[in-house]
Amino acid sequence: MIEIANLSFKYPGQTEPVFTDFSLRLEENKVYGLLGKNGTGKSTLLYLISGLLRPATGSVCVDDTDAYERQVETLREIFLVPEEFDLPSMTLKQYVKLNAPFYPRFSREVLEECLKDFELTTDLKLQALSMGQKKKVFMSFALAANTRYLLMDEPTNGLDIPSKSQFRKVVTQNMNDERTVIISTHQVHDVESLLDHILILSQRELLLNASTTELTEKYRFEYRSVDDGSTVIYSEPSLQGNAVMAERQADDAETQLNLELLFNAVTKGLLK
Repeated sequence: MIEIANLSFKYPGQTEPVFTDFSLRLEENKVYGLLGKNGTGKSTLLYLISGLLRPATGSVCVDDTDAYERQVETLREIFLVPEEFDLPSMTLKQYVKLNAPFYPRFSREVLEECLKDFELTTDLKLQALSMGQKKKVFMSFALAANTRYLLMDEPTNGLDIPSKSQFRKVVTQNMNDERTVIISTHQVHDVESLLDHILILSQRELLLNASTTELTEKYRFEYRSVDDGSTVIYSEPSLQGNAVMAERQADDAETQLNLELLFNAVTKGLLK
């Protein structure tokens, strides 16, 4: 479990804090979607959880241990895939030989299966890969590490359309009852079928903290040629008609969650 309590954080040289008295609890066996406009602290939150940043006040605890202490036992259970990264000039086999021993449950079988799903092999020179290929290799290693906490910042940036589908497949196949995944993204349609809990940040506060089950039980997401406005919370025009988020009535069938509509409704203050 990840417990964030009364967190305050500000980058050196900035006048405005990123977080002020911010609290959040994240439970195991969930895939969280962390959403927010630019500058709302999504990446900062991931770095605080991984212990790479230190809060000014408050605490970030991973399994009852302060993340910033960066104890070996804690670091072995956290893997962060940042939005941008470099890989060393070596082969993938050399990279695995050097880094895999740090993770006690590392699985070469999972690594090979993920690479296969991404249409890659283990016989790779990391420096020769494109950015999209590097991202697929790093995400494959991250999943193979079998950490309890997997943090991903904009994981689908740089991936082509088939690779985005492959990404959803490899994450789904490698979830288990003890793993918690947090995906920070603006590419909501790339991941909405993966998520079972939604977090929406604004400046220094949490606007929404709800499971996808709660949201689809309470709201409908659909296209309408005519918008009567009776139960409509938010709508916007589209080529298929009006894209609508509306209150779900007792006899309404459940619809698939539309994260873009939900995000717009929440950030415009339309949900109470």
